[in-house]
Amino acid sequence: MTSLDKPTTEDTSADDARAVTEAALFEAFGGVRGMVETVLPGLLFVSIYTVNKDLHMSAIAALAVSLVLVVVRLVMKDTVKHAFSGVFGVGFGVVFAMMTGNAKDFYLPGMLYTLGLALAYIITAMAGVPLIGLMLGPVFRENLSWRTRNPGRKKAYTKASWAWGLILLGKSAILFPLYWWADTTQLGWVLVALKIPPFLLAVYLTWVFLAKAPPPIDVFAEMEAKEREEEKREEERRAAAAQENGGATPAGRHRRQG
Repeated sequence: MTSLDKPTTEDTSADDARAVTEAALFEAFGGVRGMVETVLPGLLFVSIYTVNKDLHMSAIAALAVSLVLVVVRLVMKDTVKHAFSGVFGVGFGVVFAMMTGNAKDFYLPGMLYTLGLALAYIITAMAGVPLIGLMLGPVFRENLSWRTRNPGRKKAYTKASWAWGLILLGKSAILFPLYWWADTTQLGWVLVALKIPPFLLAVYLTWVFLAKAPPPIDVFAEMEAKEREEEKREEERRAAAAQENGGATPAGRHRRQG
């Protein structure tokens, strides 16, 4: 192998940073399974409603599959946060649609949530406390250290938050006019089609920004190291005190007094 073929330390560290970033994003956003849990209830609702126009059957089927996904997570002893969020979202949609009798209202709570989330990303990015940093900081074990100790990291989180905000805002700009002008099936199929692509684009841009950013500061490791150092000092103080007390025997004290 020539020197050109051998990977450099910088290349290796960069690859490690990318791998860590990929793993963290996969964990934070649920990966493929999380996407399936997000799409499946809405897909089932619009599929059934397209066939028979039965709001009650469509809503109950969507809620039932959401509950099944949670049970599967519990049985497999896996994290349930993504499945639970799906249940709550579908539950609000079902209640809202049942109350109004309008099948399109099944989608309205999720659309309002998307719009609110878009504004939250943009506002927090403008305020210097990007939401994506608040979400991913604990995943990277850096908490809020990026705000004051890692400006390159803060810049990457700000860019990512802007990306998420603008992408979700664009999605809302498509869906809300359809809510007023299109029928339930048209709105439903467009919404299902827009579930994954904008999400993947936002995740990809986040990965790009973070892969180029400085590595996170592991504040948990720092705290653990500080605790070990304090324990070591305490042990040294105890050992010194024990040695001093052991050397001060009665005979020794009598000789010093004499």
